[in-house]
This record gives sequence, structure tokens and C-alpha cells, in this order.
Amino acid sequence: MNQQAQPTTRVALVTGASRGIGAAVAKRLAADGFAVAVNYAGNEAAANATVAAIEQAGGRAIAVRADVARVADVKAMFATIEERLGRVDILVNNAGILPYVTIAETSDEVFERTMAINVTGTFNTMREAAARLNGGGRIVNFSTSVLHMAPPTYGVYVATKGAVEALTRVFAKELRGRDITCNAVAPGPVATELFLDGKSDEQIRQAAMMSPLGRLGEPDDIAGVVAFLAGPDGGWVNGQVLRANGGIA
Repeated sequence: MNQQAQPTTRVALVTGASRGIGAAVAKRLAADGFAVAVNYAGNEAAANATVAAIEQAGGRAIAVRADVARVADVKAMFATIEERLGRVDILVNNAGILPYVTIAETSDEVFERTMAINVTGTFNTMREAAARLNGGGRIVNFSTSVLHMAPPTYGVYVATKGAVEALTRVFAKELRGRDITCNAVAPGPVATELFLDGKSDEQIRQAAMMSPLGRLGEPDDIAGVVAFLAGPDGGWVNGQVLRANGGIA
């Protein structure tokens, strides 16, 4: 059986797409007609569940394991996607980790791993996309609205996202002539396992009330913003950071 996608099928790669915002983005892009590669690093069951949900809704998806911090993994991931779905049109760099720790108490291991996934991982996939993304494609990176709020225990995390925003702006200019846009989405607090884990009910309530809309964001809120940037209506937005945060900053 020939698994190669038809030429009219656009292909999206979403990193860190087994759960949370990444899974919501993968499902939304599939609903918009993309064949979706669901990247995961370790949670194969969750990635397969995301694929199953997409297929049940009538979409097409595959799960692809890769540690984006490893160059060889990223190259192999793109090759697998090209073989099974076709060349990538949309790259969404969602994979990331968020350690809650003060700068003084950050271990070398935590610092290096956070930088490796959040910065090196984004860099690796962008660099590979420079050679392999179809013309007219879209790149959507992930930053955070917390970058400009600078609360305690977010030091290393916001440092990584500052780097991602800088890479985004530069890469948008370096892709001149290929009709490829590169933007970033900077969510505020979103009701995901990553954000809610370890927080008290009062902390969650306070986070929700930071927004004039009086609630936390939902993964689908962010997926809608990514879908806009990945779709035809977002084609004139380039080199920008969209702060999807309900008005908190």
C-alpha cells in the first residue's frame, strides 16, 4: 500500500503533541485538513491517543518519536514524515519543559535540559525546516507571556523563551524569497497538566483572575491562534509574537 500523501495534502508537524496545547493544536490542524505528524519524546501512549482521536474525527495522523534536542532525532523525524505523509508545510514548535525553580537553586542539570529542549530543540527543527519545508509554508514557535511579567521561579524558562523570540524574528528575515512565515505564540496561563500540577486551588483562582476575562486559557484557545497563523488568513503576519493571554499583559 502506498502511504505517500496526495500532492494536495498539506502536512503539519507539531512537536510535543502528545498532550496539552500540543495535542489541541494537532487536532485543530487535522480538522483544518492537514495531515499531522504528532511528535513525542517519551509518552507513546498519549501520542497514539492523539492520533486515534484525529483518525476518529476523519483526519490523518501519525505518531513520530524524537527528542528535538538531538540533531539526529530531528533529521530522522523529518525523513519519516516525508516518507509517510509528504514534505512538511507547517512546523509548530510546541515541545518544552517548565521547571519552577529560583535562579540560585537551579542545578546544572535542570539548566542544561531546559535550554536543550526549549532553545536547542526549537533551533534544531527550524534549521532542518530551512532545508526541508515546502515553499509557502509556516513556522509557529512557542514563547510565553510570562517573559514580560518576570515572576520568581521562572528565570530559566523565560530566558529560553526570550531566545526563541529572537530566533523567530531573525529566521523570518532569513527565509526571504520562499513565501514562508515564522511567528511565535506567547500564551498566558492555560489550564493544562503542565500548568496546574502542584498548584493549590487558590493559586489557580488567582491566575485565572489575572485576566480581565476572568478565566484561564484553554488549549483550544491557543490552537485557534496557531491555526490562524498556519492558515491563509495569517499569511501577512510574519516575524511577530502574538500574546494570546486574555489580556493579562
